[in-house]
Amino acid sequence: MSEAVSKLSLEAKIKLKYKEWEVEITCVEDKVKNVVENVLTGIDIASLSGTNANNEIEKLKAEIDNIKSRIDTNSTLQISNQKKNTVSLKELAKNGNTCRSLMEKIFYEKFFANERLLIEVHQELARMGYNYDKTAVSHSLSDMVREGILTRVGTLRNYRYIQKKPLFEK
Repeated sequence: MSEAVSKLSLEAKIKLKYKEWEVEITCVEDKVKNVVENVLTGIDIASLSGTNANNEIEKLKAEIDNIKSRIDTNSTLQISNQKKNTVSLKELAKNGNTCRSLMEKIFYEKFFANERLLIEVHQELARMGYNYDKTAVSHSLSDMVREGILTRVGTLRNYRYIQKKPLFEK
């Protein structure tokens, strides 16, 4: 009987709550640490391989695929839009009635083969039936200089504009 009493005193009963798990452990006192570590490791492994974690992983994979497809679609749209927006200067000059497009049109008509003053450009547009403010014409001329289409020679308030490069063929 004393042996049975000593065995009971050496046994330990532990109730353990960890995450969503509740475990009751019965073991010998000197093995408690190893048994608890093994149980906790087992719970962690079971939690990782549980359906909840797998569902989360599948949701994340689906979201990644969705993002990848949107990136591919956006890249395709951007390339498509770039192709649509890559319009030659000739097409702009033919298709639009903006101050800039009209100036491109007269550029292709070799108007800038000789040096031209701002007032001459303004008068040419007026002759065509378009009455733009001189500041709009000046701004468009400055843009064309910045883009390398025209060259500006002279001094402030007395600039003359001339084609920079040989004219493109129509």
